[in-house]
Amino acid sequence: MHVGRTNLHSKYYMNEIALGNTVEEKDLGVIVADNLMTAKHCAFAYSKGNRILGMIKRTIISRDIHILLNLYNTLVRPHLEYCSPAWSPHYQKDKQLLQKVQHRFTRLFPDLRSMCYQDRLRRLGLWALQERRNRADLLEVFKLKAGLSNVTFQTFLNSRTQAEL
Repeated sequence: MHVGRTNLHSKYYMNEIALGNTVEEKDLGVIVADNLMTAKHCAFAYSKGNRILGMIKRTIISRDIHILLNLYNTLVRPHLEYCSPAWSPHYQKDKQLLQKVQHRFTRLFPDLRSMCYQDRLRRLGLWALQERRNRADLLEVFKLKAGLSNVTFQTFLNSRTQAEL
């Protein structure tokens, strides 16, 4: 995979056999595109989360809040948040795509359907996915700053950003 606009697109060989080019690759469960955009991974996470939510909706008869919340938190949300500091979406369309899954989940409860989305989140004790990604980012920066990470703070941020913190 060739990353960057100024990349020379060199040919690479292994045991005298030319390696093929690719525009995306899955590494540790995260789809990385050659332009470093996250749209493909967001679509994949949305698809996976939506399928699991559909399976829960079809197979679980109970609409008890505690049961469905546990299933959602255990089976669906990990797909929407896995490794999010590495691929956090920056386009609104990708953020909204992921949020659709949680929005669909909150509509599973008949008594909450008449409420607006923010009220349903509050009633269920959930945060918007963007808020959870922001929290994960802040936790990573804290770990860097406190020396709790293998990556040093100086290598992660440039000097101008460090002065602001």
